[in-house]
Amino acid sequence: MNKLQVLFFTLIIGFVSIATEAQEKKKIEIEYAGKLTIDEENYPGAKVLTRDDSQQVHIKHKGSDMWCDKAIHYGKENFIEAYGNVQMKQGDTINMTSKYVEYSGASGLAFASGDVVLKDPNSTISSDTLYLDRIKQQAFYKNGGTVVKDSSGTITSKIGRYYMDLKKYQFVEDVVLVNKESTINSNFFDFYSDSGHAYLFGPSTITTETSVTYCEKGFYDTENKVGYALKKARIDYDNRIIEGDSLYFDNNISFASATNNIKVTDTINNSIIKGHYAEVFKEKDSLFITKHALAITQQENDSIYMHADRIMVTGKPEHRIVRAYYNAKIFKSDLSGKADSIHSNQKTGITQLININRFSSDDKFSTQRKPILWNIANQMTGDTIHLISNPETEKIDSLRVFNNAFIISKDTISENGYNQIYGMRLIGLFNEENQLRQVDIIKNAESIFYTRNDKQELIGIDKAKSGSISMLFAEGDIEEYNRINQVDGKLYPESQYPEKEKILKGFDWREDERPMSVEDLFKDDPPLVLPVIKGLEDYVPQEDFFDEELLKRIENADNREKTDKTEPSKASRNIPKSAKEKQNFLGPKSIIENQKKLRNSKVSDK
Repeated sequence: MNKLQVLFFTLIIGFVSIATEAQEKKKIEIEYAGKLTIDEENYPGAKVLTRDDSQQVHIKHKGSDMWCDKAIHYGKENFIEAYGNVQMKQGDTINMTSKYVEYSGASGLAFASGDVVLKDPNSTISSDTLYLDRIKQQAFYKNGGTVVKDSSGTITSKIGRYYMDLKKYQFVEDVVLVNKESTINSNFFDFYSDSGHAYLFGPSTITTETSVTYCEKGFYDTENKVGYALKKARIDYDNRIIEGDSLYFDNNISFASATNNIKVTDTINNSIIKGHYAEVFKEKDSLFITKHALAITQQENDSIYMHADRIMVTGKPEHRIVRAYYNAKIFKSDLSGKADSIHSNQKTGITQLININRFSSDDKFSTQRKPILWNIANQMTGDTIHLISNPETEKIDSLRVFNNAFIISKDTISENGYNQIYGMRLIGLFNEENQLRQVDIIKNAESIFYTRNDKQELIGIDKAKSGSISMLFAEGDIEEYNRINQVDGKLYPESQYPEKEKILKGFDWREDERPMSVEDLFKDDPPLVLPVIKGLEDYVPQEDFFDEELLKRIENADNREKTDKTEPSKASRNIPKSAKEKQNFLGPKSIIENQKKLRNSKVSDK
């Protein structure tokens, strides 16, 4: 044999030795056993290992250590059954204890049962049964389990899966997280143990001492107690319900903000506020809302609608104050108004329509900007207007106009005739039908009336000045009036009445501004552009733990070193029924593929 042949055989032997050594490393190794028994009748082809008084049976495989009181080791199948006080460790990632473990060194799959506890540096899993895939570094339970993370709380679910590399849990069905501050219920729940971040999908609730948050897609930081809710999002506080397309909340300070299609319901005061951006501070009992802000207050069988650029609500339920400012308007079926701002105090029942302070009295636009009210056929303006309601019935019973009070109603018959009254102050009383019944103009009163008889024939135009005027209205028309301390006055035939005297100083008929519907409240608003809400991706269903790749490993483990084909497979005996059905499909498929390969090889040989 020449030197070249010697070198060749030496290399062959070396490669065989290395391959054999590598193969041996894949095998399960018994590091220590107190006693070894062969029991072919009960455990054919296996070694029975038991502990002694000094220590447990110690088993090693590919960087993992296992200890138990008793082990059944099937060497050819590379499979082990461990009984009694089982502990399995792999570096810092796996520390599992249980009463029983089955482990296949060929597939890398472990099945544990009986008081199973798996710990890693971030969390602890407890379950009656648990699957552990060492290849993918994943754990899985399907019949109920509990995960504990000290700072985030305790999570229970029917199905749970842990991705060790990602520090991520996926929980499915009857998921409940409980900690000192909150309880979370969901059907689909992704949780990252290192950050405490939770992602909720499907009908989900977050319950705290002060609120209940509902959504069908949401995020919650269990460490910092903040989150956001999407899709049918809703937050219930003690007396407010907040709904919107997107809700952000901070449970540390009982704060919430909402974006797009917002509805805030006051369950005590029977009111609703709508808009497209809102902020709520529960502890301060305050609400701020803008972008088509609209407040709706129910009154008996009617509702009052209030709109402005911004609406703010403050105070406890029995002391609520509503402030609407910048281009504020109100609408009721029989009453409407406009002002720079509107303040409504629910305790006192006073609603104030306030003038614009930032404009001087000689500003050419100041007249247009004065507060204004319309009731049936009457238009009322002044520097400030107060509507007074009964705080208990919330029914409007009177009004006050302060400074430059002006009331105008169009004559029902003449084309350009207007009944007009001007004075320093106005006091008005409403009847049961919410119609203006009595009006008193106080101090420096001036008036123009179109006086008619019972047949509605014009008698003349009455113009006068007096200390004050008291009038009664019926269906918006003047029924009777009485001047007090009249200075002058004259009843003119219409043909003799000077045209330039037909209106009083400060006359401003603003019927075109009058809201005739709820929609009219928004007609002066700029076009509304809502932000596009970006947030969570749609839920991605959990892939099967027993996927094709794992089932293939189990199938190969079953067939690799099995000599007795009639004996039940060990590696696959504890996988779920549905997974076994898949595996049964994989088996014939593999056979067909192997037959194809064999035929192809024979053809190539020819």
